Amino acid sequence: MLFIIMALEVLLAVMALKELGLKIAVAAFGSVVLLYIWVSTRDVKGNYVTLQRSEMPWLYDGIAEMASKAGITMPRIYILDDYIPNAYSFKNTIVLSLGLFEVLDREEILAVAAHELGHIKNGDTKVFPVLAYGRYLMMVFTGILILLAHRPSVTLAALLLYALYEVARANFLKSREFLADESALRLLNVPMSLKHALEELKYYEDLRANVRLSAVPSIEPSIERRQKVPRIETHPSYDERIFRILVELHGNNMFNQRMMQ
Repeated sequence: MLFIIMALEVLLAVMALKELGLKIAVAAFGSVVLLYIWVSTRDVKGNYVTLQRSEMPWLYDGIAEMASKAGITMPRIYILDDYIPNAYSFKNTIVLSLGLFEVLDREEILAVAAHELGHIKNGDTKVFPVLAYGRYLMMVFTGILILLAHRPSVTLAALLLYALYEVARANFLKSREFLADESALRLLNVPMSLKHALEELKYYEDLRANVRLSAVPSIEPSIERRQKVPRIETHPSYDERIFRILVELHGNNMFNQRMMQ
């Protein structure tokens, strides 16, 4: 669906701008391909430290066991020097922030790592960058059509296609988050630890929000990130994910009980 919308946007540019539209399309796609290659070959930079097995054997061995169960190669593990609980993955790499170790226990940290392994196993670390670059292309083509086409119908069509892309992209990303949770449940020795981890992280987020609201209006607590401009959410809420996990776990338990009868 996403690629169809993008193709329609490119087709609209070519039809509205003729040869200029075709040249812009070739230049834009060429630039994105070069950018993708450049980013893919870059080394990780920043406040990252490579995790050595000797430092946290329980974490290293736990991730190695889950990676083997998932049928993927052992990922690189980086610890991010950031006090805000966070985790993400790219390529064949998992990043865990120091903040996670302050609010979660070992089983819950492994559950967070399992979610990121789910993304790697499901190919999301390859697909997500493509979607991001696709979004940039949609923004470029929409802006060019508005500036150069000088036709209300073309402008309206370009804006409509961009809006459709944003909605489709958000829905797709949400579905991949749910799928990563499902994959994590199959990798974990204690599946319920993922639910517990999300509950702890939700409590932490709520606590941060309450601290911000009760603070002096002119002074934002340093723990709070800068507010983002409202936009279409690409991640499901903690409550949605917890509900899905409970349905998945209890549904499987009910199925297994029926099979044993």
